[in-house]
Amino acid sequence: MSSSSSNNNNINSVFYADSYHPIQAGSIDGTDILPHDNAVLRAHLCSNAALYDPLGDPKIIGDPYRTIFVGRLSHLTTEHTLRKAMSKYGRVRNLRLVRHIVTGASRGYAFVEFESEREMRRAYLDAHHSIIDDAEIIVDYNRQQLMPGWIPRRLGGGLGGRKESGQLRFGGRERPFRAPLQPIPYEDLKKLGIPPPPEGRYMSRFQVPSPPRKPRRLVEKEEYSHKRSSVDREDLSQRSSSMDRDEHRRKTRGKQDSKKRSRVEEECKHGKSPEDMSEYSPNSTATERDHNYKWSSSDREEHYHSRSTERGEISQKRSSRDKEEHSSKRHRHHSRSKH
Repeated sequence: MSSSSSNNNNINSVFYADSYHPIQAGSIDGTDILPHDNAVLRAHLCSNAALYDPLGDPKIIGDPYRTIFVGRLSHLTTEHTLRKAMSKYGRVRNLRLVRHIVTGASRGYAFVEFESEREMRRAYLDAHHSIIDDAEIIVDYNRQQLMPGWIPRRLGGGLGGRKESGQLRFGGRERPFRAPLQPIPYEDLKKLGIPPPPEGRYMSRFQVPSPPRKPRRLVEKEEYSHKRSSVDREDLSQRSSSMDRDEHRRKTRGKQDSKKRSRVEEECKHGKSPEDMSEYSPNSTATERDHNYKWSSSDREEHYHSRSTERGEISQKRSSRDKEEHSSKRHRHHSRSKH
């Protein structure tokens, strides 16, 4: 009786893969130990040989913890239409609609990065199975970068798929693993490196699996870099403003000095001393102008007195020299007349 009730509970129970293993992804209950089609075998060989690098795509941009995968898009959907539809759930930072490398046609899936992890989670919950251009889309987190061991669909891996393709992959949001009804081969799964089903911790089909959260160390690193960049920006702005002030002061002083020099040169041409012009300075106060006036007046008197004294001495020297020359001429003339 207890075994039948547990089987009934397992029929409605599911679980999701935290890491990717090609053989397990090809199994409906996650307990297969052999690949059941050639695509699974190809994906398994690629995984063992490490032929796929999930971070080797040069077109990958943005934070994977803020990025969602959007699948089953209509081939008529454009970047503008998708951005408009995703903007209902938050601020879209980046959007990449994957297109064919030759024809440029849409391949039916895209990656959308939001400004914050909260906005990404809102789109993850609410945009799943919404309609865009008459097509029902599916939304998942960025498994390419966040799911260990990921192998894409083009190499035989991936998740989900349609029944008519014959290559269904389980363990994802759209097609989770069913709780196994048969005994679990733990030893064989351990040899292949396949994580066993989480007995006793199954989920209901109506429960939504939570996408992985960013590790605390990365969050602290981002917060530290953000604070440091803000401090650096503030220091840079203060430095630039102080440099601008210094430059303005230098320019102002240069202009004032040039005006003073030109004024001094102009006054020197007209025979006035630089001190005489201080009283006419528009920036000087009344006390300074009065002081400068008195000082310049006394200075002018001394200047004129010294100049008059110099002129008197020069005139006396000239007169004495003229007298000496005149007397010498008379003496020579007198001596010649005697002879």
